[in-house]
Amino acid sequence: MDVNNVNEAEIREVRTLLETLVRIESPSSDPAAVTLALGVLADALEDAGAELEVDFPPDRKVVPPPTLVARVPGANPSAPPLLVVGHLDTVHRVGTLIGPLPLREEGRRLFGPGVYDMKAGLAVLVGALNRLRARGERPARTLRILVTPDEEIGAPSSRGLLEEEARQAFGALVLEPPMPGGHAKIRRKGVGQFRITLTGVPAHSGIEPERGASAIHALGTFLPRLLALAAPERGTTLNVGTVRGGTAVNVVAEEVHLVVDVRISTSEEAERIESEVAALGSPAPRVAFRVEGGIGRPPLEPTPRSRELLAVAAEVAALHGRPGFDGGATGGGSDGNFLAAAGCPVLDGLGVNGDGAHTHEEHIQLEDLGWRIGFLADLLARVGSES
Repeated sequence: MDVNNVNEAEIREVRTLLETLVRIESPSSDPAAVTLALGVLADALEDAGAELEVDFPPDRKVVPPPTLVARVPGANPSAPPLLVVGHLDTVHRVGTLIGPLPLREEGRRLFGPGVYDMKAGLAVLVGALNRLRARGERPARTLRILVTPDEEIGAPSSRGLLEEEARQAFGALVLEPPMPGGHAKIRRKGVGQFRITLTGVPAHSGIEPERGASAIHALGTFLPRLLALAAPERGTTLNVGTVRGGTAVNVVAEEVHLVVDVRISTSEEAERIESEVAALGSPAPRVAFRVEGGIGRPPLEPTPRSRELLAVAAEVAALHGRPGFDGGATGGGSDGNFLAAAGCPVLDGLGVNGDGAHTHEEHIQLEDLGWRIGFLADLLARVGSES
């Protein structure tokens, strides 16, 4: 294992690719833009020695965008592969670059839409593959690289592929942003969304209010019952994000609509919440209850095998002058949640240090690029080599 410092030419090449990707604004809502970014990354991966399994025509006009799938042969080609996973869609709208978040360097921080979440991690992957290739080395196991176009909206088109690949893999490294301080992530909360409708009986509020049954008034008894399902001590939280109802001030409200965000830390809590939300029922006479949705992204929970991946990463990080490398927990989800739920050991949060994801202050720490390139290259050369 070569732990010599990554040179400036390597860092410059990765930064150039990163800035190219950031300049291609790729919100989940713009399939053509996401496809364009995927095509640019596909070219870079192919130049770094990866074998593409999805074709991108020269004009990049592939809509809807596919999941980018690539393969890098490993030193042990018969062993189950190692997944390397990321996404190229962002939450920022097209126009953010010329508006509130231009691509710029300030105080050794690089700002731009999607730079931290998570185009930097993908650019570092290309740099790591180039580094291994220049040393005449292969990853310990064959790599299956999956870059999705729709992670930010729940992976509706890519989830099936992620789960299929996860069932056949040795493990997975996810290049999402790290924990504060640069540590990995080994636990992520699951995410659910429930759309609840209460339907009462409309009436004139002045002439015959007794003929009505107000859906809005029923919230007074319904909300405490709903919020009582939270269990913060078990990592389960509920947030009523939006409430919409009523038609006019002088009409007994017929309907009220709630959208509830739920975060859970364990699969047991996911099952409990789905069951107990469904069982809430009508909160008042003549007021009907309807619920749609559920837990859409299962929790990522640490396992003995994912902790083994973390231990290998900690050893490699120590060789690169970063002792004490560890794994933490976060409330946000990623594609890693789906991989873990399919039985694959996952080490997440292996991207580039920074801050401000999903905001107009999104940035990475440029000083983190060099060590991330070397760290990831050596991690790919090491993971699974002893199995």
